[in-house]
Amino acid sequence: MKHLCFSFLIFCLSGTIAQAACYADYKAKQDNPLRLHYGVTEVRGDCSVAGAEAQLRDSLGRDGWQLLNVLGVFDGSGLEERRDSAGEFYLRY
Repeated sequence: MKHLCFSFLIFCLSGTIAQAACYADYKAKQDNPLRLHYGVTEVRGDCSVAGAEAQLRDSLGRDGWQLLNVLGVFDGSGLEERRDSAGEFYLRY
């Protein structure tokens, strides 16, 4: 029984660790004057485009940005190649 509980604990922790390495790239805009930006964010919770959209709408909206679209979600291996393109919006939101 102890072995089963330990195995279940490891399984639960591995799922939590896997979720921590989820990122999304997106495009957003502001009006008056028109400003556009490309950014990268860490997705907390559901690692999906829908999960990223829900998270970004709130956080971007607080700063007056409107989410245009989420381009996709990816793990940490795709993070560094997007750093220069995202510039000041790299992991900002």
